[in-house]
Amino acid sequence: MTLFSLLLFAYSITGATAQTVNDVPISEINVEYIQIVGTSRLFSNKATIEIDFGQRNKALVLKDTQVRDSDNKLVEFNSMIDALNFMSANGYEFVQAFAITVNNQNVYHYLMKKKKA
Repeated sequence: MTLFSLLLFAYSITGATAQTVNDVPISEINVEYIQIVGTSRLFSNKATIEIDFGQRNKALVLKDTQVRDSDNKLVEFNSMIDALNFMSANGYEFVQAFAITVNNQNVYHYLMKKKKA
């Protein structure tokens, strides 16, 4: 096992149980498809990442589609590839990507499918 594989494995076991989307642990999202929606932040090199797995959003909560850690703080992603790698480490594989422009800003959509066991 390479060092990278070992680190990725360690990250997936230690990190996957702590992160949630809409109060659902990432490891317990039980759907076949998810969508990562990302936009770049103004004056930042980070990206705002939202995870859509068909969940019902809580009323009056705007950020319940973003990944949160065990302290309920937003998890920051450096880019769409960072989010893609995160979801891959959590059991999903890439299917398709597309971008649309909204108010002169690109919004990226990555469709992912649960990996077969």
